[in-house]
Amino acid sequence: MKDIVNFLFEAGMLKKTPRSGFQFLGSGGESVAEHILTTLFVAFALCKMLPEADENKVLKLCLFHDLPEARTGDMNYVNKKYVDVNEEKAVRELTETLPFGDEIKSAIDEFNAQQTPESIIAHDADQLALILLLKEYGDLGNKYSTEWIAYARRRLSSENAKKMAECIMRTDSSEWWFKDKSDWWINGNHNRK
Repeated sequence: MKDIVNFLFEAGMLKKTPRSGFQFLGSGGESVAEHILTTLFVAFALCKMLPEADENKVLKLCLFHDLPEARTGDMNYVNKKYVDVNEEKAVRELTETLPFGDEIKSAIDEFNAQQTPESIIAHDADQLALILLLKEYGDLGNKYSTEWIAYARRRLSSENAKKMAECIMRTDSSEWWFKDKSDWWINGNHNRK
């Protein structure tokens, strides 16, 4: 039980681990845990568009894909040019004492290999989560986000992910809540249905 509790504390560290690329973007930010949450929602949506995918497996791959960053931190593309991270060691030490450690290690390995349909969906969800956030920052005025999005879009594999990225680019990030241009925005009254 102690090893499981320690694992849960370690997973909680992802809430405090910043995604490091935003220092180069010049605005915004998110924790690794926030990124994982968005990735899970995107993966869920992608699985609904491809019913033959093993949804549980895809969600598990997304849940664990950045777990080693609780130990290694998030390494952005600039950092990776100069620093070698021993993710294999982090995964091994993270999982070796857990009764379900092999399951976590297997999920991370499958995600990284990108050889199965589920890992491709999970990888696309990972990139789409980034694209969503970058689009929001672009809508708020960050002039670099479009260039970053172009690179992330090139990492997409599936047709559904590419179509979703295209739709993201055509959709204002505030549309979901600001599309109702009724009198409610003037006086706060609206008809409840």
